[in-house]
Order: sequence, then C-alpha cells, then structure tokens
Amino acid sequence: MLGDVLLIDDKHRVAGEIIIQEILKRRKNKFTVAISGESGTGKTELAHVIAKGLRKHGIFAKPIHIDNYYNTLPLERTDYRQKNGIENVVGYNEYDWDTIYRNINDFKEGNKSTMPCVDLVTEQVDTLITDFKDVDMLIIDGLYAMKTDHIDLKIFIDITYHDTGKAQLLRGKEPQNEYRMKVLLQEHKMVSSLKELADIIIKKDYNVEIL
Repeated sequence: MLGDVLLIDDKHRVAGEIIIQEILKRRKNKFTVAISGESGTGKTELAHVIAKGLRKHGIFAKPIHIDNYYNTLPLERTDYRQKNGIENVVGYNEYDWDTIYRNINDFKEGNKSTMPCVDLVTEQVDTLITDFKDVDMLIIDGLYAMKTDHIDLKIFIDITYHDTGKAQLLRGKEPQNEYRMKVLLQEHKMVSSLKELADIIIKKDYNVEIL
C-alpha cells in the first residue's frame, strides 16, 4: 500500500531470519508464503524483512498485501459496513479473490500482471503492473492470507487485537473508536479460525514455533 508506515524492529528481524531458514529448507520453484494475523500484528513488517533477507540468498521475493484487494473502495468502506452490518460483511468476502488468484497465477506462469494498490494518502486505488518473470517467490500478507489455496508455507501471528492498539495508533491507519473496535472484534473471530492451518506460529513475544 502506498504511504504505509512500517515499524520494523529487532523482533521482526529475528523472527524473519528463522523463517528464512525454514523457507530455504522447503524451497521449490515459484514458492508461495502466506502470513495471517490480526490488524497491527506486524504482517507487513515481517513480509518486508523476509523478502529483503531472501535477496542475500539470491531469491527474489515479491510481497503483496491483500488489503489492496477490498471489493469496496476505502472512502466507501465504513458506510458500507455500517449499512450492511459489521458482523455480516467483515470477513473473507470483502476481498476480490478472483483478482488475487489471477495475480498468483500470473506469478506462477511468470507473466506480467496488473495489480491494485491503495494510496493511503488519497484513499484511491491505483493500478500497478508487475512483471513476474524473474520473481522466485510470492509473500502474501493480510488478515486472511492463509485462506488462499495452494500455499507452500503458512505463517500465523498469534497476537490479538487487544495487544495491537499502540501499533495501530503509531501507524495511523484508522481512528480507535467504537466502530473500529467492532470491526476488530469481527476480524478476530474470522482470523483466529485460521490458526489451525499454520505451518509456523509467531507467539505474542514474537518467538517462532515451527510445527
């Protein structure tokens, strides 16, 4: 996402290096990684650290952020959720999975692909063109990234929305109000159900558990 703020610190670097070593053990052609967790848990930071670290091993990894793929435009999302009921619409179906899978398929085929990218300054959705010809690995991060089919390595950050308030305020994405807390609660219900799919779990202290 354009204008996103990354708060990378030592815990991300340490966890990232452990995960990189696991990726190197499992590596195969056109490898896919998914990172799921609740808002503010460090998914994007971890994806960035892993992708940068893999360059030292001659692996070109491309992170993609699922929050770029909402069906509803950023400026319209709050009204849409409130009108239709947060408990009814917040979840998997808010995302354009057809485009997500088209981009993943283009990665696997080594094709050029058009991808959405949210500009957090204007809250508009831009279109980017990515050439996947020389991309070795795709790292998909987002609330429900692990729901994606045919992922080679699934990482779950086991931290709840109760623990992420400070990180969300520092990143300045959304105000912390009653509406936002209702959204976080619904996301918690949806995201927590993905934990059982994980190959790697990041604990609250950011220790890495490989299953």
